[in-house]
Amino acid sequence: MKPLEMISLQEACDYALTHTTPLSQSEVVSVTEARGRVLAQTITAQKNLPSFDNSAMDGFAFKASDAGKRLRVVQTIFAGDIPKATLKEGECYRIMTGAQVPSDADTIAPIELCHDVTDDAVTLPSNIKAGSNFRKKGEELCAGEPLFEAGHLLRASDIALLSAQGIVAVTVAIRPRIAIVSTGNEIKEPWERASDDEIYNANAFGIGALLETFGFNASYVGAIPDDLEATKTFIGNLKGYDAIITTGGISMGDADYLYEAFLANGLSVWFHGVNLKPGKGVTFGMMGSTLVMAMPGNPMATMLTVHALCIPALYRLAGATAASHTFTYAEFAHDLRLKSGRTNLVIGTMEHGVFIPTRNNKIGSGMLTPLSQSNAVAYFGEEIGSIEREDIVKVVLLEDTTRAVENRTINRR
Repeated sequence: MKPLEMISLQEACDYALTHTTPLSQSEVVSVTEARGRVLAQTITAQKNLPSFDNSAMDGFAFKASDAGKRLRVVQTIFAGDIPKATLKEGECYRIMTGAQVPSDADTIAPIELCHDVTDDAVTLPSNIKAGSNFRKKGEELCAGEPLFEAGHLLRASDIALLSAQGIVAVTVAIRPRIAIVSTGNEIKEPWERASDDEIYNANAFGIGALLETFGFNASYVGAIPDDLEATKTFIGNLKGYDAIITTGGISMGDADYLYEAFLANGLSVWFHGVNLKPGKGVTFGMMGSTLVMAMPGNPMATMLTVHALCIPALYRLAGATAASHTFTYAEFAHDLRLKSGRTNLVIGTMEHGVFIPTRNNKIGSGMLTPLSQSNAVAYFGEEIGSIEREDIVKVVLLEDTTRAVENRTINRR
């Protein structure tokens, strides 16, 4: 297959998500370990929710036809009680929040809306509507209804719902086995001594931490020296992984052997180059059953392209039906000029609904400190050459793990 050359970021996102095949293996995990995992099977409700008629307020349970009357209190019902219907003419129940409502009452009056409240009697409000504060059995869910579909990414609130159903374990897709690879003779690990002519390996450990933020575990498998045969051998030994993320060495420079080494190991290239700043040097493809994602070498570009492209692809690999980042809307802080004709990623800080571009976007793709000073990124499509103060733009938080959603639209002001 001939690779796509210099495609747009939108096309790259769509292509990666369309062509990435989810892993088929699954495992059973406790719900206490399931947050951030992807369901491999559809889950149905085991019981009605609520499982019985209950009160939404502390107050008095009565028949709606008795609104406005003064009634005698015949019983106090607490949460956990299983009361019987005993009401006679002119009677009501005192009831607590969450307590079961007997079958002969259909409305709850909050205690703060009632008058002349004593231990034995109460005057009900006359303007209360029938069914007020009355939570009916099964009004949220009925037993047998689908609770979550296969491919759903579980959040903390989902764990609460599973627990409310008495579900203690779920079948989830296995986490992809991910290898992180660095390239270059100048690379030294943080625990090694580096001269002024050498650089410490920021990319591998930054990528690993970013993946962990989004629920993935990755293994750093080392840095490849600038030697073609060594690179071929190294890459060939990684075919047992589900995904490989590399940094640097993917361009067509004289010492950039990575691309050639991947081809020698059977890589089928999907696309080679994305019309993006920063991060043009991106390659995606499949090497047998291994998803290959080759990122640029410059730290800023590496982190942003991993965030923009690798995270969604890994979600899809893990079986998530909704794989792209959550976005939010923000007001742009001030005017900014951009070079159109490419997608621009602008990092910045979200403060009280306002997006402030870091250092007025005067940053280079090899920098790291601006990224550390930012918490969000705004995407601007190829046709956008300027943004004005107070324009409303779409922004993605750099480490937002609340939910993956189906929205891959590149920002158009």
